[in-house]
Amino acid sequence: MTVIITDTGFGTDDWATDFVALDALVANDCGAKALDLASDAEPHDIADRIDHFEMIRVDFPSFADGRGFTIAAQLRRLGFTGRLRARGHVIADQYAMARRAGFDEVEISDELAARQPEPQWLARANWQAHDYQARMRG
Repeated sequence: MTVIITDTGFGTDDWATDFVALDALVANDCGAKALDLASDAEPHDIADRIDHFEMIRVDFPSFADGRGFTIAAQLRRLGFTGRLRARGHVIADQYAMARRAGFDEVEISDELAARQPEPQWLARANWQAHDYQARMRG
């Protein structure tokens, strides 16, 4: 099972549609509503059909792999307005960065949720207040 994390804490997954991997999409098939992107995906590959997706989930194979943050920012710059979810090895310390990069939510395993319980995530839920650049500008 998985845990979905938002600014309000832990929750269950309310997404009911299957995710389709980028390499499984047919060149002209825009019927998929949810897309899975690997950490090495190139967002510009879907730029021409980005508005067809309601949800995009970006994989984080390791907490040390930050490519997903770049992918999220690129998707938002390309105009994606749907739900954007980080999935995998994202840790509580990275939650504020995930939100600033453009993610709406984070999906983690039950095992990770047991090691990093909800209070650790909620401590970073006010991600806008924890922006060091804004504090520096004053």
